[in-house]
Amino acid sequence: MGAGHDHHHGHSHGHGHSHGHGHSHGHGSPRGAGFAVAVALNLAFVVAEVAAGLVSGSMALIADAGHNLSDVLSLLLAWGASVLAAKPPSERFTYGLKSSSILAAIANAALLWVALGAILVETIRRFSDPAPTEGMTMVVVAAIGIAINGLSALIFAKGSKTDINLRAAFQHLLADAAVSAGVVVAGIGVILWGAAWIDPVTSLIITLVIGWGSWGLLRESLRMGLLAVPEGIDQAKVRTFLESQPGVTAVHDLHIWPMSTTENAITAHLVMPGGYPGDRFLHDLAHRLEHEFRICHPTFQVETLSDEGCALVSEGVV
Repeated sequence: MGAGHDHHHGHSHGHGHSHGHGHSHGHGSPRGAGFAVAVALNLAFVVAEVAAGLVSGSMALIADAGHNLSDVLSLLLAWGASVLAAKPPSERFTYGLKSSSILAAIANAALLWVALGAILVETIRRFSDPAPTEGMTMVVVAAIGIAINGLSALIFAKGSKTDINLRAAFQHLLADAAVSAGVVVAGIGVILWGAAWIDPVTSLIITLVIGWGSWGLLRESLRMGLLAVPEGIDQAKVRTFLESQPGVTAVHDLHIWPMSTTENAITAHLVMPGGYPGDRFLHDLAHRLEHEFRICHPTFQVETLSDEGCALVSEGVV
């Protein structure tokens, strides 16, 4: 995607290397392998859980299997998006399918809340009608659940710091590990004291904790979908940086937005009465924007008429 995409920048010669950084997030193999392992582990666990639930007559286990199935769905969504995001641009999708990672993050955040809603409804129902549960089965199966979800979450721990699409998968797995931990606690309580109310109480606490933790995920993914300036980029600083460039007297129509969950773009009009500064200037500017602000797709319009102004000069006009 290097050269073709860059002609209009006027610096296609030097931009190839900087694209490299952008793509290091997207290459498929290790991440694809990670997704494959996590999906396989979770699917195997769902099958085992349904079987154990049917044998022991535990509704809790079958419900938990349903929840784990939503995990698999969440992993598949994130996986599909990371594969699509790496696709090259086409005639119709000139950005490639990069923003599919944003759509997947929104879908996953929503899915997590739907799952929480389902657990909440079930929990409230159990307060009025506590199910007799087999403590031992609960503890054993849930302990396996902690191991599987914990292991799967570890696969995405590193990537989740920089990529919200992976963070969505990571939070799902972490949420599941927490649910399983709660089931272990509840199961032990049931074995020791035979108190069925322990089960819904732990469930309620976990739901609230996960809801609190995933609220940020939902908010940030929606912001990305609405093309807000990405978190971690200070628009005022970028504006000051551009205004401080030699020859630039004003900057207007400045837009910074996320193209995907890992790549950002910028467009701006630079008023330069001294005339077009040359390709070298634009190339260096692109280089510095990438290294100082993590913005890897710049497009600038250079204008020489400071007095007449531009039709788009008002910030109120997009």
